[in-house]
Amino acid sequence: MRAAVVVFPGSNCDRDMAVALKAAGADVSMVWHKDAALPDNVDLVAVPGGFSFGDYLRCGAIAAQSPICKAIVEHANRGGYVLGVCNGFQVLTETGLLPGALMRNANLKFICKSVDLKVENSNSAFTSGYAAGDVVAYPVAHHDGNYSVDAEGLKKIEAEGRVAFRYVDNPNGSVADIAGVLSENRRVLGMMPHPERAVDEGHGGTDGQALFRGLIDQLVTA
Repeated sequence: MRAAVVVFPGSNCDRDMAVALKAAGADVSMVWHKDAALPDNVDLVAVPGGFSFGDYLRCGAIAAQSPICKAIVEHANRGGYVLGVCNGFQVLTETGLLPGALMRNANLKFICKSVDLKVENSNSAFTSGYAAGDVVAYPVAHHDGNYSVDAEGLKKIEAEGRVAFRYVDNPNGSVADIAGVLSENRRVLGMMPHPERAVDEGHGGTDGQALFRGLIDQLVTA
């Protein structure tokens, strides 16, 4: 399975993402934001966390205008898989691949800690390594992680079973405790918590391993 990890000025989780994907068995390429095309035969594009372009304007807004993002949108529209974590989630909402927006945390403070998440459903390649109802622990590190969507959008997301993860104890004010959202075809996932920071015993927990292993198993089988 071939994966590409996108690097923007200000990305700081790109290496973590690449290490997690490689450990799960993926062949990983790093892609610079000014590149106009993805590597050939890429199955998954990962948009990592960090502070792309210093989080000026809105978080992810400038990154979403980078040349590589046009290629990511085209990849997703062809049915390719895309994973956006933290700043990557913000970028995916700015490109329109996922609904909603990430706003300033409700307490107006940067949050950096481990949080418990409930796996809302396992009917996606990203969550196939878990069972619905599982509770996992991932780190969060964000200032603008408050997921917001209008009432109609929330109703649609809920009705279509597109909430991948919910916070057990909501740290940032996200609507309906939403921590991760899937696209309509369930091939794009955006989430604020960091699974790539929970794949090694040295991280203090390995609950993220099942996300990457399950994802790669699903893509290899497909």
